[in-house]
Amino acid sequence: LSCYGSVINKTPYLDRLANEGMRFSNCFCTNSICAPSRAVILTGKYSHINGQINNRRRFDGSQQTFPKLLQQAGYQTAMIGKWHLKSNPTGFDHWEILPGQGSYYNPDFLQMDGSQKRYEGYCTDIITDVTIEWLDTQRDTNKPFMVMCHHKAPHRNWSPHPRHFGKHKHGTIPEPKTLFADHAGRSAASDESEMSLRDHFYWGWDMKFNGPNLFPEHFRSGIPNGEYARMTPQQKARWDAHYEPENQAFIEQMKAGKLSDDDIVRWKYQRYMHDYLGTIAAVDEGVGRILDYLDKTGLAENTVVVYTSDQGFFLGDHGWYDKRFMYEPSLRMPLLVRWPKRIQAGSVSDKMTLNLDFAPTFVDLAARTVPDDIQGESLRPILVGQSPSDWRTAMYYHYYEFPFEHQVKRHYGIRTHRYKLIHFYYDIDAWELYDLAEDPNELNNLYDDPHYSDLVNRLKQQLQRLQTQYGDSEELARSLLP
Repeated sequence: LSCYGSVINKTPYLDRLANEGMRFSNCFCTNSICAPSRAVILTGKYSHINGQINNRRRFDGSQQTFPKLLQQAGYQTAMIGKWHLKSNPTGFDHWEILPGQGSYYNPDFLQMDGSQKRYEGYCTDIITDVTIEWLDTQRDTNKPFMVMCHHKAPHRNWSPHPRHFGKHKHGTIPEPKTLFADHAGRSAASDESEMSLRDHFYWGWDMKFNGPNLFPEHFRSGIPNGEYARMTPQQKARWDAHYEPENQAFIEQMKAGKLSDDDIVRWKYQRYMHDYLGTIAAVDEGVGRILDYLDKTGLAENTVVVYTSDQGFFLGDHGWYDKRFMYEPSLRMPLLVRWPKRIQAGSVSDKMTLNLDFAPTFVDLAARTVPDDIQGESLRPILVGQSPSDWRTAMYYHYYEFPFEHQVKRHYGIRTHRYKLIHFYYDIDAWELYDLAEDPNELNNLYDDPHYSDLVNRLKQQLQRLQTQYGDSEELARSLLP
């Protein structure tokens, strides 16, 4: 997002949202993976409380969520797009959701009557279309409303719309400083993960090659590009016209022995990033269309618009893709909020905010009492220009999904404004400490440095207090997921 300082792409409509509202510069997730983060957003409770500790579990839709609380307050509620919680949505007067992750091209949507409906077109555009259609034709104008417009993009496998294809749009993408960084300064948890551009991209699914894997020593086999199989002949023709010349040029260079191992990583990075940024461009346009609709219908002034994500993502940082780790690219989330009646345009908050805070914020904005069992804090005071003196200065994180895809170890930790302490556990016992001011890329683990022993002890005590506050512990985690 260019409103967050990106120099590799422009997001004019998201920038508009930031310029007309508030941008949060320190927003973090509490468990960096899709379904758990979505459950935290819905409930305002940590994963061990709401039960959605990993992607494999089925969300308990009988529990309290902020959409249910808004319904009780008289709101009409709708959920459109990516749900990814296995159970059907509850607390919504209308929903239309993707099954699982859904598809970029010609996606199917689950309907409230149990049927599926296939749309021809591009998923991001369709989710925007359906959201605007609901606002325009199904919204009860006598009630306040809340609609969740949840995009699949920019999730793997990063399949852009043809209007956003490739290099003519973005040029050569600068590489992150840590693209080729080793993990010598970290514990074994980094080396034992499986999410590197070098070793773990699939030939078909990720890198968009058709046919057999010609270079299995550099690409994984086994998962073809399922998006291609869904396309119409016309869509395939546009896809092939873009990808095949680049693919064939790469294959010829490989066969001629012209590319080193690092050159191959660089090629993968460029393919990955051009595709990723293409999917972001469609999301940005969708946000712009919704903002325009609110303007056109006179709803903008008294409608709170929130843009966020379920977690961060590694974009070649540390040589990785995906998320899961408590490291900064995975931990950080965008958060933009516009409310013209109350939020000062162009304002920025550096308060430490969490996805845990979204549910109580939405309930508070609806002028309802926030239930005592919600663990997050309402952001309303910050949104209206106040600066609470007792706001949090540290956050708690816990990731559970191991052993499973990407092999990221179970871990929990604490992040303050300057330091981060992480404990990897289960089949490993490793601690990491980072000074984020001196080492923002988190390459130099200071845990065993005697100069930091007092700091480690203080952070462990603070970590224990947070675990007590939120009702979590390593022992509880082992009982939840043996």
